Amino acid sequence: MKLEFKNSLSIKLLRIVLLSALVVGGVLGCAQIVFDAYLTRQAVDEDAKQILNMFRDPSTQALYSLDREMAMQVIEGLFKDDALHKASIGHPNETVLAEKTRPLQQTSSRWLTDFILGQERSFTTPLVGSGPDREYYGDLSITLDTATYGQGFLTNAVVLLLSGVLRALLMSLVVYLIYHWLLTKPLSKMIQHLTSINPDHPSEHLIPQLKGHESNELGVWVNTANQLLASIERNAHLRLEAESSLLRMAQYDFLTGLPNRQQLQTQLSKILIDSGRSQRRVAVLCVGLDDFKGINEQFGYQTGDQLLQALTDRLRAHSGSLGALARLGGDQFALVQAHIEQPYEAAELAQGILDDLETTFSVDQQNIRLRATIGITLYPEDGDTSEQLLQKAEQTMTLAKSRSRNRYQFYIASVDREMRRRRELEKDLRDALLRNQLYLVYQPQIRYSDHRVVGVEALLRWQHPEHGMIPPDLFIPLAEANASIIDIGEWALDQACCQLRDWHDQGFTDLRMAVNLSTVQLHHAELPRVVNNLLQMYRLPPGSLELEVTETSLMEDISTAAQHLLSLRRSGALIAIDDFGTGYSSLSYLKSLPLDKIKIDKSFVQDLIDDDDDATIVRAIIQLGKSLGMQVIAEGVETLEQETYVISEGCHEGQGYLYSKPLGARELGAYLKQAQRNNALNM
Repeated sequence: MKLEFKNSLSIKLLRIVLLSALVVGGVLGCAQIVFDAYLTRQAVDEDAKQILNMFRDPSTQALYSLDREMAMQVIEGLFKDDALHKASIGHPNETVLAEKTRPLQQTSSRWLTDFILGQERSFTTPLVGSGPDREYYGDLSITLDTATYGQGFLTNAVVLLLSGVLRALLMSLVVYLIYHWLLTKPLSKMIQHLTSINPDHPSEHLIPQLKGHESNELGVWVNTANQLLASIERNAHLRLEAESSLLRMAQYDFLTGLPNRQQLQTQLSKILIDSGRSQRRVAVLCVGLDDFKGINEQFGYQTGDQLLQALTDRLRAHSGSLGALARLGGDQFALVQAHIEQPYEAAELAQGILDDLETTFSVDQQNIRLRATIGITLYPEDGDTSEQLLQKAEQTMTLAKSRSRNRYQFYIASVDREMRRRRELEKDLRDALLRNQLYLVYQPQIRYSDHRVVGVEALLRWQHPEHGMIPPDLFIPLAEANASIIDIGEWALDQACCQLRDWHDQGFTDLRMAVNLSTVQLHHAELPRVVNNLLQMYRLPPGSLELEVTETSLMEDISTAAQHLLSLRRSGALIAIDDFGTGYSSLSYLKSLPLDKIKIDKSFVQDLIDDDDDATIVRAIIQLGKSLGMQVIAEGVETLEQETYVISEGCHEGQGYLYSKPLGARELGAYLKQAQRNNALNM
């Protein structure tokens, strides 16, 4: 906190000292002026006495001889003094022998001097003879004008007043400087050091001892303050430790250090609020150990506690995918998986925990295996409060234990069945490539300028021996999740390039092959090398292989994706952006990426005749592609009206059921030959 200058102690002291000096100087000056006024009156009296003494004898002689002329000479002699106002010689009972009067002096300060000294002063001395009987002849009377004395008095008064005030001011400044040097300046330094003290750790920066003040009151104050700061920090540290200990006891499990049920509910409530805003799912997993009571009875409670601590460490290993982890009590734990997209993510976490428990725990030189059953609830499907989700997760775990153990189960049976089917498919997918269950189909792409087939898109299919045809929307995410998409993707690229080589050998040399890349493939460092090797191995010309990437895969890491796309372009492949318009920032990054073609998503094409908004989007995408010099292809063209619209807007190519459904390699070969004959007839 910075002290304002006007409020500083030094300024207040200076004001007080100066005011006191002015008062004291004024009082002393006034006292000296009063005394000087007294002295001036005394000086008037003394001057009058001297004048009377000087003119007494001539006045006595003139009065004795009744010599009026001589008396007037005496009077004239008296009036040579500027202060004389009136003079007379004579007997009180007789006619005055001689007298004279002149006007009083008029000065600007007379009003003041008359108040102090009086306007005039009169004096009389008797005139007596020199004989033994000292006969009385009369009086010599004079009246003095005080104006002349008043001028001198005022001059002296001003000098006295100013000198008194100046002396007092000078003394006050000396006192102020001494006070400032000895007190206020050291206090200011102490304040500066006090403001730099960290309130959380006050003893880190103690107040330094002031030089020259080690033994006086300031030195004692500094030492006392430093001791107080150190004591405050010690007490604050002890208080924080006590509060922290109480908080941990109230909110955390003593054995494992994990949050308890109360703290978990608080954390889960916050997670649910955030997920509600982002419209994402939350999974709550209740993990209950199977027959932990038997382990305690067999190995002892101390070993059981050590097992719980070791299990806690394994659960913490999943912290990267957790929003919260807690011990509910006994042998039950709870895990919260925040911001998930699909229920299978919770199933994968649960299975990962069960798989971790397959590894035995080594406690006191004994290998012990734990098994667990996991109940899973989902937000918002199973509840919208932390209490509901925890309660249902525990109920689900208890129900699962009653049926079978060492498994996980969802609260909703249909979700549970779906997750189990998904897990089975994921397991089967690992072997699908080796068992020749995967194959490619091809859909032709038509150039609108001459309605010729200029390309085909390779589409991956999975024929499951038990479940039949598995949609790509289901098994592609599974392949991405377990990383098998890398091998499957390389196989698909190899099959597509091999088939394209076969069609080129059949005479369709201008045919282009389009292959979709998944997000995992696009960010795989080996992809450019794989593509380059395939193009060389199958002797495919540059531009004959077109790799399609989605907006979502680009948005995950634009800079890395851009580098990989540049590498793919250098190998001779074309780059197309698939499902354009369904992403979040299409226009902002489109210009900066090395793209050759824009593929309009079929969701916009299928309703463009009836939906003005879709028609506007399609028109805007076509104009954008043309302005950037890119080819534009419409996906999902199924009617002549749709074809007519996209052609009228300037779309370059089309693909959809209007031209052909996806076909096997042999059927598409026949389609190409028929299309070639039709084109020959139309020429």
